[in-house]
Amino acid sequence: MAIPSLTIIGETINDSVPSTKKLFDAGDIGGILEIAKTQDEKGAAYIDVNVGARSPEFMADLVRKIQQVTAKPLSIDTPDPDIARAGLAAYDLARTGGKKPILNSISPLRAAMFDLMAVQPFRPILLVSERVEGGMSRPCRTAEETCEAARFMLTAARNAKPPIANDDCIFDLGIAPAGSDAEGNLRRLITAMEMLHKDPDFAGIHMSVGLSNFTVMLPPKRPDGSPVKGPLESAFLTKAMPLGLDMVIGSVKRNYETLPPDHPAMLCLEDCIRNPGFDAIMRVREFYTT
Repeated sequence: MAIPSLTIIGETINDSVPSTKKLFDAGDIGGILEIAKTQDEKGAAYIDVNVGARSPEFMADLVRKIQQVTAKPLSIDTPDPDIARAGLAAYDLARTGGKKPILNSISPLRAAMFDLMAVQPFRPILLVSERVEGGMSRPCRTAEETCEAARFMLTAARNAKPPIANDDCIFDLGIAPAGSDAEGNLRRLITAMEMLHKDPDFAGIHMSVGLSNFTVMLPPKRPDGSPVKGPLESAFLTKAMPLGLDMVIGSVKRNYETLPPDHPAMLCLEDCIRNPGFDAIMRVREFYTT
């Protein structure tokens, strides 16, 4: 990882990762712990723990076992309040030298999860790619809607007991796969980052995305043998980090780096922002096929 200011939340201990799911299904906890140790050794600042639909007791037991092999703080990753409660209750703050866990994630319709601060203080990932409309969750289609959702979640964090400071708030604005971004999500995301970065109410906050989602389903290599996913992810970071992105849920195996403006991946990314929709999809296809 060649970007020192970028905080990596190691993504691999997640039931949605096929190789990790096999370990979970086989009861191979030793294999899971090896993943935790590898992510620690390769520079992850946090280690994500997502056990899928397994029991709260399973989450609690896994948190305890992972903390036996690493002192890195954990990201308790679940939308289920009971599983989140169990993971937070099992978390040993002393083991991390006082570093709070992350809770991934709280959405506008899951604001009740702020009550878990009474179990264990945490740094919330605040999901603002959706908003509440008529009592229902709706996707944010524009940068303005995204910022409105962010303001709603910032207020909720400040009203938590105890209140959560800006510096502990991590906003996930949502990132869509580049190869199927028919709705201009990339433009929405970048524009919303620009708006939040300029807003004094959001001073000191952190921004994050699930970076691997950006290149999911793209081929690993171009016809000339050069990589596809790493350069496109690095291009996104090069564009987004000056706008306040400083954290990602990502892979410790990727060599993230900042790219020059004339790098082919940067040219592709800029074209996708300028020309969203079908043109952007075809531009990504051009990048990985030529």
